[in-house]
Amino acid sequence: MSLLIIRLLVFVVLFWAGLRLYRMYRQWKLSQDNHDDGQPAEREAQNMVRCAYCDLHLPENDAIRHEALHFCCQEHQQHFLDEGPRK
Repeated sequence: MSLLIIRLLVFVVLFWAGLRLYRMYRQWKLSQDNHDDGQPAEREAQNMVRCAYCDLHLPENDAIRHEALHFCCQEHQQHFLDEGPRK
């Protein structure tokens, strides 16, 4: 019975040590991704556009473009082309 308890304690200690090492690695990896001055890496600025149908603002990279208009999804593009702007 005492051998079982010793094995359980060894397992718990190894699990705890592994978890600590993982957290230390993750923190180290995050610090490597930051700039040398310790500031988080800045994301590239994106232009925001407005959906011509529902007036939702979204990044230009995520928008669906039709001529000079932008839409948030295919459904809104189709509604706009079929019925015109939402009232």
